[in-house]
This record gives sequence, C-alpha cells and structure tokens, in this order.
Amino acid sequence: MSAPLPQFRLAAPRTVTEAVAAYRDHPGSRFIAGGTDLLVNMRRGIGNPTYLVDLSGIDELAEIRITDDGVTIGAGVTIAALAQNDVIVARYRALAQAAAAIAGPGHRTMGTVGGNLCLDTRCIYYNQSEWWRSANAYCLKNRGDSCHVAPQGQRCHAAFCGDVAPALLALGAEIDISGTRGTRRIFLSQLYVEDGKAHLALADGELVTAVHLPPDPPASAYAKIRTRAAIDFPLAGVAVALETSGADIVSLRLALTGTNSRPFLLAGTEAFAGRCIDDKLLNEVDRLVQKQVQPMRTTITSANYRRVAAAALARRLITTLGTAGAA
Repeated sequence: MSAPLPQFRLAAPRTVTEAVAAYRDHPGSRFIAGGTDLLVNMRRGIGNPTYLVDLSGIDELAEIRITDDGVTIGAGVTIAALAQNDVIVARYRALAQAAAAIAGPGHRTMGTVGGNLCLDTRCIYYNQSEWWRSANAYCLKNRGDSCHVAPQGQRCHAAFCGDVAPALLALGAEIDISGTRGTRRIFLSQLYVEDGKAHLALADGELVTAVHLPPDPPASAYAKIRTRAAIDFPLAGVAVALETSGADIVSLRLALTGTNSRPFLLAGTEAFAGRCIDDKLLNEVDRLVQKQVQPMRTTITSANYRRVAAAALARRLITTLGTAGAA
C-alpha cells in the first residue's frame, strides 16, 4: 500500500513572475509541474515540503515556438507533446526518441520537459520506503552521514537518469532560468554538477523556464538500456549528433546519462573531425566512453555492465547515423 502524501499547501500562479514570488514568500517550498518524481518521493518520506508552487497553469511555459532562429520549448511542455511534435520528430530526432522512451504513457502525459531536466538523482539506497531507509541508517543524500555506495568517499554518487538532457546536450541546447534576480540564459551543460546530492546549479528559488535549440541541427539519435523494456529509468543512455560530408565526419557530439551524477558531453570528440567512421575510430570512441563514464553500485545492475553497454550504444548510434549520412 502506498503511503499517504504529507500535508502541504498549494499555490497556483498564472505567470512565472507569480511563481517566483510565491516561492520567495514561502521558504522551503518546492516547484511542481507533472509531479511524477516529486510526489513519489514525498510518499516515501524523501523531502517534506509544506508548500508547493504548481507551474502547470502557466501558459507561457507550455508552448513550443518555431522560428527562423530555431525552436523554443517551454519547460511546461509535456513529454508526450514533445515526442509527438512534427518538427521535433523530423529535425531533432534524438530528442523525440528520448521523449518517447521515458517511462509509460501516463507518465509522459503528466511529466514535463523542465521536470525531466531537473529530475532528482537516483540510487538503490535512496529510492526506497521510509522504513527501509531508516533501517539502513539513511544515506548521505537524505539524513545520513555516508554514501553506502562509496562509504570512504565524501560525496553522494546517486546517478542522474533523465532521458531528455543527453539529447538536448548533443543538440547544443541553451536554457532560460528565472528567479528573484531576473532571467539568465546558459548552456544546458552548465546546469549540472557531478554531485548526486546537489546536481543542479540553480540558486534557491530559480526554475528552468525554456529550452532553445539551433535551427539547423545535424542528424541525431538516442538509445538507452534499462532493466525492463518499458517504464524504467536508463541504466545508461546515449545521444549522438553527427554531421558528415561524404564519408568524413564534420562534427560529432555525444552525451550520456544514467552513469554519472550528471548528464554530460563526452570530451575529446572534436578530434574526430575530418576522419571517416571505421573500426579504428569506433574503438577510440569506445575507450573515451569507458574512461569518462563513472557508473557506481547505484542500481541492481553491475557498474561494469553499464560502462560497457554505454560504449556499445555509442558505437551503434555513430555507425547507424554515419551509414544513413553516406547513403
């Protein structure tokens, strides 16, 4: 039986400005949109905010705008709407594939782009019931003193498992952030920190309001492995954006999720420009991925399997995109 939700009050702002003000006036509150992650955690006793600021009624956050300068996706756009948008499907394939791979249909109908980008990190020692966590002396991420995954370490190793972020990273996305000090725009990569307990570089009271994509993206694709073929978070997920000229690579961007405490762009891929896609290059990509991913014992699946699988996904996507580009 599911535990009941704790008592809380709910604000229903109609604009981003009102949402920021509601948060400011109630310290310790949380923003909520679809609630597919936050409400589950609240039922488990992970966090107990007494005040929630509901973003679902803010129309400006629920729009996808297409112009000559690119595409702007509101943070309140649902995952289902993103996966079904004709322009996203046609021009930003990795993003559409990532959105379609998230959880189940009900989750995609409720979940939002902003929520998936700001998804809490996950670990088998954290995403448990209150009685289970209390019996294990909690953990560094929630009320405990040490990380059970790496007891001798000084930080939490919970993994970021959102699907949308790697696709957007590979596509060169920027995001808008709003707060009491106004609005700022940053590259999506700047949103994340390699720390499972504090993986978002957001000031208190800030929220992601929009995502911006460039107008002429290269071919892209996303794939992930998971324990079950549906619903589950990625054990490892890979997004690739590949531009070619004939048989040669012009640019290659590769992003990963599920293995580290943040989604990240693979470093070193600029060295592949001007080269053809062959076994030698794919082996180099394999080594880069296995060196840079940092899977830990945060799931029931072994860390080494996730490392090797991430490299295999990268090879497969690059090969598939390269073959399509050369056709």
